[in-house]
Amino acid sequence: MKVHPDGYLHFLFMYSIYILTQPESSRALINKRKLHESFSNCPSLETQLNFTQRNITQLQTSDFSCFLQLKFLNISHNSIEELDCSVFQFNPSLEYLDISNNRLNTIQCHSLQYIKNIKHLDLSYNNFKKLNFCKEFTALSQLKYIGLSAGKIQNDSFLNIASMQLEYAFLGMEEWMEYENGSLKLLNTNKLHINLPTNLNLASSYLLSDALDTSRTLEVSGAQCDGHCDYFTKPFSTITKNSKVVTLIISNGTLPGNEILKIIPPVWDSSVEHIHIKMFRLLHQLMYVKIDFTHHSIKSFSVEGLINEVVSYEGTHPLNMFAEMLVENLTFSNAEIIHFFCPPAPSIFKFLNLPNNRITDEIFLNCANVGALEFLNLQNNKLEQITKISLMTLTMTKLKHLDLSKNGLLRDNNEHCSWSDSLIFLNLSENRLTNSVFGCLPINIQTLDLSKNQITSIPIEVKNFESLKELNLACNRLTDIPDCRNIGNNLKVLNVDENFINLPSKEFLENCKYVYLSARKNKFQCNCDLREFAKTGAKLVGWPESYECAYPENVRGVFLQDFHLSEISCNISLLLGVVLGTIFIVSIIVVSACFYFDVPWYIRMLFRWFRTKHRSRKVNLQEIQNDKLFHAFISYSQEDSEWVKSMLLPNLERKDGSIKICHHERHFIPGKAIIENIIDCIEKSFKSIFVLSPNFIQSDWCHYELYFAQHTLFGKNSNNLILILLDPIPQYLIPNKYNKLRSIMKHRTYLEWPKERGKQALFWANLREAIHVNLSIKEEFVADTEVIIA
Repeated sequence: MKVHPDGYLHFLFMYSIYILTQPESSRALINKRKLHESFSNCPSLETQLNFTQRNITQLQTSDFSCFLQLKFLNISHNSIEELDCSVFQFNPSLEYLDISNNRLNTIQCHSLQYIKNIKHLDLSYNNFKKLNFCKEFTALSQLKYIGLSAGKIQNDSFLNIASMQLEYAFLGMEEWMEYENGSLKLLNTNKLHINLPTNLNLASSYLLSDALDTSRTLEVSGAQCDGHCDYFTKPFSTITKNSKVVTLIISNGTLPGNEILKIIPPVWDSSVEHIHIKMFRLLHQLMYVKIDFTHHSIKSFSVEGLINEVVSYEGTHPLNMFAEMLVENLTFSNAEIIHFFCPPAPSIFKFLNLPNNRITDEIFLNCANVGALEFLNLQNNKLEQITKISLMTLTMTKLKHLDLSKNGLLRDNNEHCSWSDSLIFLNLSENRLTNSVFGCLPINIQTLDLSKNQITSIPIEVKNFESLKELNLACNRLTDIPDCRNIGNNLKVLNVDENFINLPSKEFLENCKYVYLSARKNKFQCNCDLREFAKTGAKLVGWPESYECAYPENVRGVFLQDFHLSEISCNISLLLGVVLGTIFIVSIIVVSACFYFDVPWYIRMLFRWFRTKHRSRKVNLQEIQNDKLFHAFISYSQEDSEWVKSMLLPNLERKDGSIKICHHERHFIPGKAIIENIIDCIEKSFKSIFVLSPNFIQSDWCHYELYFAQHTLFGKNSNNLILILLDPIPQYLIPNKYNKLRSIMKHRTYLEWPKERGKQALFWANLREAIHVNLSIKEEFVADTEVIIA
């Protein structure tokens, strides 16, 4: 398996992102013979190309002439047989070229000048019979990574590149290989990665022996063995304190457990300072071996991604070997261990990293030999009782950093917790902790991570944490942002991201103005209560893109900084003032309109009408008719009085007394209100005669009389109104307030006063006929009335 240098991981990252994000339509469909036929245009700005597994057999200059800014090119896993770098003469920026896993057997050395800026060149797993660098390779002065493979490596294989300082060299060995001792020592690289063939032989052993003295970092991968593995293990016995290797990495291999243990004793007393075993599979038995760790040079030992297929062990548990190691930094990650033993003697462990295993609460319980421990990582294990873990730390007098995240920790029954006084960093994220955890925390803690738990509020106990500087409460169940005044005086960072906070107040920002505060991705309810908070939100981490309205529905997704409500909608006093002011102004307008349109008059008329109706309910219709004193009441304008007195009255009131007319000059009672007189006369008259003329419509009293006459007991649909049109009245001359007159003239028949003398006789006959009705006139009342008027 091929592994790339740490210094060039950014190349791989950029390359991977490019491959994953390219749409299928933009990926070239490569012809089996010629790559350039796949392009229909010239994408000169393209910087990354991937043409793996396309069965390409030949490269031509025209294939890449369009890509003037090309930097990354992967044409691995094809069928290319010859590398002529002149095809890249139009690609001066080319830095990354992967042509591994092809059929290369020839390199045109004179063409290497065209890739003089290359930094990453992978030629591994091709058909080179032997490894041989021509002198033109020295032109690649920028080269940092090189990948190689060959069936034969000789003493002069690396001679021409011995002066080049490489960062990373990968050597993928063929199944059958030849190797001359000492050949590899000419290679000058900081890191050497050798991928061994599955068929280990003596050549592999010689190669490993030289590799231990070639570079400071050596990675050996692909070792496969299920029995005695001397070809792999014996080279490590040759390592000394004068060897060059400082970091040893053993990866992606399969060995019996006891075979891998053969490597540890010689390496422990050598130049190696860091041992990393990763992605490794152990077979068969793993027995405890007593190893002398006293003369140590190892600073760190790590096992990551261990697949344990050991079926048995006898006697002392083999994990005791690792507990006995005299090493400052020890890592067991993804190794499926269920326990780690307490060292039998005082240990020098300072950094103990045990994440992603199955360790339980019993670890290091009553263990007095880990007093030097400063960093302990138990992330993602099977821990449950936080009280037991706190007791574990009591003997760790120098412990500063403790990671207990991603476990199932909880605190039951408010049990007492006792922590090491030295602890200043505690990670309790992704557990099952509730508010009670605040009663079970180290008092001197400075950084506390309680994210992704079940905390709903901050109890008063937090005030006691005077040293607390950073508090992470993200992804809990908080409904309000804690008051920073209640979390000690030294708090510098507070994180409450992704809780259930919806209505934070402005005051909390004031109380937390010296705190680096983050409240991103909460369910904010955007209303008046949030308005002041939104105005000062610029102090928050991630403002404004991580602060959106969640409620109400109509503003969901709106940034808090873009949410605005008017002052009047949120200020009750101002709103009340505006409402009352509006009511006052409207009242003034209504009153003014009432007076302008004579509404009081209508109200008075309505009142009189209701009073008349009320009185009428007390007597029946026959009684009312018997009470009538006059045949008709005459209403007219004073301007038309001459016609009434000289023409109308004489022609109606004849000497025979057959028609009695109510005339205001004779029958209005002195001292009584005019309105009362009008109503009384109308009520005592069977009918009402209205003399209509332009003068009539100018008289308010005439309009009163018309209104009351229309609304007498007989109703507006009865025949108690007689209209005499003395002079024509155009409709446009009738004011709006006389809508009753306008309506009556449209819907009632009226008598027109003829100017021709010959027609007047008929007019008087029709009028007397319209007035005629049998009344039981009370003569004595009429006489008395006339006497009073007189």
